[in-house]
Amino acid sequence: MLHNSNQKSKTYINITFFNEIMKYLNKAVASVLVKENEDLEEIKTALECLIPLDLEKEKIPVKRQTAKGFEDKKIVILKIELEKARHTNTLIKDLLNKLTKGQKALLLDQAESRLDNHQHFFIRLDKEKLLKEGRYEITDKGNCFHIKLHIAAFPSKRQEALKVIEKLLKEQRER
Repeated sequence: MLHNSNQKSKTYINITFFNEIMKYLNKAVASVLVKENEDLEEIKTALECLIPLDLEKEKIPVKRQTAKGFEDKKIVILKIELEKARHTNTLIKDLLNKLTKGQKALLLDQAESRLDNHQHFFIRLDKEKLLKEGRYEITDKGNCFHIKLHIAAFPSKRQEALKVIEKLLKEQRER
């Protein structure tokens, strides 16, 4: 570097420290189907409680869509989408803290079948147990709260996503 003898040279060093937080998810979607004979407000409240954030303050809407089910019965689909890393990390940490060690082990054992080719990891929580008992229980049945987690893996490949899932579940399994 050339310096003019009339100019004083100054060197500045800016050092910024970041809390190293692993980004596990690119996006998370929690949804539920509400049948005509079910209490829409109760189920909406339970869906909102799945997300451990102040949805209003964070400006995260509960999206609502209507569809027709069997015999043309009306079904309401409620959905909450999270895209910010602090939102998705908060969700996954809270969700895994509310599952038992056995349920985390089950997710780990079933990781292959719960992950699709687009790095989406699917979890279903029993709707009745959550509504009646406030308990998070993994289910394979249809009457449930759906949680779709888009795993943050680089490169964006299924095997890399499985490694992220295993790391996340193994870290949380002991808790």
